[in-house]
Amino acid sequence: MPELPEVEAIRRGLLGTILGRRITAVTFARADIIRPNPHTPDPARLLAGCEITAIHRHGKQLALIGTTPEKDKRVVCIQLGMSGSLCLHQGQNGLDRHCHVTWSLDSPQSTPPTTLVFRDPRRFGGLRLFDSLDALHTSHWSNLGPDALLIRPRLLHRRLSETARPIKAALLDQAVLAGLGNIYVDELLFASRLHPLTPADTLSLNDVQHMVRRMRTLLHRAVSAGGSTFRDYRDAAGNPGDYQSRHRVYGRAGQPCTFCGILLQPLLVASRSTTFCPRCQPLPPAPSPMDKRKNLSFLR
Repeated sequence: MPELPEVEAIRRGLLGTILGRRITAVTFARADIIRPNPHTPDPARLLAGCEITAIHRHGKQLALIGTTPEKDKRVVCIQLGMSGSLCLHQGQNGLDRHCHVTWSLDSPQSTPPTTLVFRDPRRFGGLRLFDSLDALHTSHWSNLGPDALLIRPRLLHRRLSETARPIKAALLDQAVLAGLGNIYVDELLFASRLHPLTPADTLSLNDVQHMVRRMRTLLHRAVSAGGSTFRDYRDAAGNPGDYQSRHRVYGRAGQPCTFCGILLQPLLVASRSTTFCPRCQPLPPAPSPMDKRKNLSFLR
């Protein structure tokens, strides 16, 4: 948390409010928020003096793109981690000791000053600084898998066929697929009627096509609802998400399945708590070696 829907909701909320605005000043309270090595950066690398010209997202990460008066590009990549948020504030209202970086934005004279604040109480998130979009993609985002909203079924099938890990573990791996975390993997596997322990390399192309359709629908609905809020997550305007009210399995272990009525069961997969329905998501029998060869025939 936050996962792709929450980060995309933040991106969309910022687009209409800070795009085209100039950053007049940057302050930060903790040097170790800058990754990979703690240091005190030049404020220009944190976009001071830049006009915000684009806001990109890949998986769970955001990138603020700033253009200097000399038309050079600067990039701040933001990973929210477990408890991070990126919210707009009027002046210094609502700021506390967990607010680690503040960008002051130019504002009309008749309106209060606006600040964009990176807040992270648990400090699992952080910022990475790049001198161009190319540098962001080649040295950082290239280490992530394709974005969960954009990946094609055949490519995901190929990636899953390369690992015998449980499908839950494979989908959580950001190098396989970028954007999903514990919440939306549980929801996706329920929607796809897949047991969390199903070996990833046993899924057929048809299985993956079905799963990708469900994934796109799930993620688009979650984004439209502003994401899911349990504790810390807020969108750019400081509002909680609403999609948690529509969860079918996540966090509902011991409650009735909304589809068949049987009690949902807890499970630990890749050290992550997991909830599933034993009736709607039965564990398939182990495939024979011949079945695996048929499933991988598309690679030849």
